Amino acid sequence: MTFKKKNFLGKLLLKYSDRDKYKEYKWEITNYNKEEFQNYFIGKQRLNTVEKIKAFCASSPQLNVHHSGNAGDIIYALATLKEIHELTGVKINLYLKLSKPRNMPKHMTHPLGSVMLNQKMVDMLAPLVLSQKYMDKCEAYNGEQIHIDLDFFRSKLIPIDHGNIARWCGYLTGVTPQLWKSWLTVDADKAYANTIVIARSERYRNTAINYSFLQDYKDVVFIGVASEYEDMRKSIPNLKWVQVDDFLKLARIIAGCKVFIGNQSFPFSIAEGLKVPRILELYYQIANVIPEGENAHDFFFQEHLESLVKQLAV
Repeated sequence: MTFKKKNFLGKLLLKYSDRDKYKEYKWEITNYNKEEFQNYFIGKQRLNTVEKIKAFCASSPQLNVHHSGNAGDIIYALATLKEIHELTGVKINLYLKLSKPRNMPKHMTHPLGSVMLNQKMVDMLAPLVLSQKYMDKCEAYNGEQIHIDLDFFRSKLIPIDHGNIARWCGYLTGVTPQLWKSWLTVDADKAYANTIVIARSERYRNTAINYSFLQDYKDVVFIGVASEYEDMRKSIPNLKWVQVDDFLKLARIIAGCKVFIGNQSFPFSIAEGLKVPRILELYYQIANVIPEGENAHDFFFQEHLESLVKQLAV
């Protein structure tokens, strides 16, 4: 797939007809000018099979990969990176590109606003990523040579509104991640052993679901931003809010809890990577998260949710 540069009139028309598409075009033209597209996205130079990756790693002490967010996408990408490490023995350097424009429906909101990744998010992600034995670096991209650009899944060759997010990077690399196994390892915070932990972003909500029944359970805590917590507390008045300053601490809470409940947002990606007892609230329009392996549950309907909680929270 080739990138087509627009002439002056084409850029002017795009700028005033679709600001989101114009921002995305500006980001893409920057990459084009750096020749990343030619060098890493297409042709023989791209490491897109197990054989190519093994051959490269046989003569290289490191493998540099690139991603620009979302945070949940990065966590799901780690499943493929873990598999690459196990195939090659080479640790991975993850470079995260900041400020790529975010395109989403106007009725949805996101804590990072109009961008997919910023420095604060990198700082919060790094402790969790670096705690994994197969990772060596996790930092903001600063011109390093990239061997595998994981952003290629945004090329529109891969359908990203359905299927499984955790498989996207496997399609790019030719490496099949073992998604039924955990790809995250952390020390569990045992203080949450009897706790139901819930996260529910303002995006990807199944509007038919009501969580008020959870007020009948003891030790229910919420992880997420303030606006999400205040909204959930309307349904669960006794809901507690736990805040963290990095995502390793968040992962330790999730690893230690009795059961995790979440929608298709970042915290669920951690629960999925850890394979803790987990329940996923599916979003009808974009069902692109698929729980796999032990302790995995998902639902569309209220009664199913309540039944699952009753089974798992005993």
